[in-house]
Amino acid sequence: MIYQSLISRLLVLSSFILLTFNFASAQELADQGKGLFKANCASCHNKNMIDNMTGPALGGVQERWEGKEELLYDWIRNSSAVIAAGDPYAVSLYNEYNKSVMTAFPNLTDEEIEALLVYIDGVYTGTYGPSNVAAVAGNPQGAVPAEEGSNTFLFVTLFIILGILAVVLARIITNLNRMVDIREGKQVGKPQSLLQSISNSGVVGFILFALVVFGGYTTVNSAISLGRQQGYQPEQPIKFSHATHAGMQKIECQYCHDGARRSKHSVIPATNTCMNCHAAIKKGSQYGTAELSKIYASVGWNPNTGTYIDDYDSMSDEDVEKMFKEWITSNYLRDNSLSSLDRSGTREVDRQWDNIVSSLTNDTKTSFKGPIEWVRIHNLPDHVYFNHAQHVSVGKVECQTCHGPVEKMEVVAQHSPLSMGWCINCHRQTEVKFSDNPYYESYEKYHDQMKNGDRDKVTVEDIGGLECQKCHY
Repeated sequence: MIYQSLISRLLVLSSFILLTFNFASAQELADQGKGLFKANCASCHNKNMIDNMTGPALGGVQERWEGKEELLYDWIRNSSAVIAAGDPYAVSLYNEYNKSVMTAFPNLTDEEIEALLVYIDGVYTGTYGPSNVAAVAGNPQGAVPAEEGSNTFLFVTLFIILGILAVVLARIITNLNRMVDIREGKQVGKPQSLLQSISNSGVVGFILFALVVFGGYTTVNSAISLGRQQGYQPEQPIKFSHATHAGMQKIECQYCHDGARRSKHSVIPATNTCMNCHAAIKKGSQYGTAELSKIYASVGWNPNTGTYIDDYDSMSDEDVEKMFKEWITSNYLRDNSLSSLDRSGTREVDRQWDNIVSSLTNDTKTSFKGPIEWVRIHNLPDHVYFNHAQHVSVGKVECQTCHGPVEKMEVVAQHSPLSMGWCINCHRQTEVKFSDNPYYESYEKYHDQMKNGDRDKVTVEDIGGLECQKCHY
């Protein structure tokens, strides 16, 4: 009976382990879906999965396509083909959104679409990450994306389960040895208690070994991750949408980040670059006067008259406030067809001005006048040398290779880990573009091998891309 009881406990523990692994698998699937949503869907669909945006709210999308799961996958990959086939729901959705064509994603696999749907359902039902519903009212673009899930709880749970399993196995082995001794007629003593079983040298040795392995893993893993910030997505002083500028308006990356083609740094564009367009475009498509007024206040530009202000630094804050409140008020009245401010309008004007001041000032910058202090996202360690011009102008590397689909990001986040291993793997795999690139004319040996058919490609590794001194000199 004791033997059967121990086996039953072992089976129960095994079930717990399987359930835990299933939970981990679902969590990883949702995490993968989150990345896919940010990269492909966030520019048109609301992040809270509840409210419509450019496209419909995605919460409950599987229920709306119930019985047509395969068609849903086809819709995601190429909506135009589904519409052309005449599916009634697809056609009605197309007409409801003014015949706007959804971007096609033909390269998404079934597994990736499944992960995307798991994440959407998790956010919609509140089972993935913190609840997003409360933030909707104060954020027209939806709530802040759910925080990345941590695996710490999972590892601790598995460690505890494995520890209990080790104790149960020790008890089974002890009882089996005792039964063998009894059958052989050997003298056996009193059965060991649970405390005696878990305090013997074998169990203690196993626990010490497990602690050393766990401690070593944690130490090494933490040391490797030190300073890395993949997924870092800070709030910026101005809500600048790359999805609008680089995506919708097709503005080239190097128009703003012009240092990428000629220097080590890509540089953050000066406010004058913004003014090249926004001296004429005075209201944003999403936020109206709220965000563009911050640019004007920092650079000293009067949007009422369309001119720069002489001696802006010496102008009093009260006069600047009056000027911008006049600008915000006139636009509010025009947008709402009013002749005078109502209570709501007064609050909105005050809110926008307070937001201008709070966004452009901080503990070290007490005046809203002067350069905008953007929050840096990508930051390599001081001992690493990286040159944008070498990669962009010579290597012809696309910006998205390292920074991801920035043209689809409302708020820019660090897409790649930027670790040494990630860079090395890229250098091993990336083919050097020899053709029509005068920079590589000196590599005559490789050019001859390519012509003779002895080599089909040259990678960055072949031309010294793995030499330590290239990045750590």
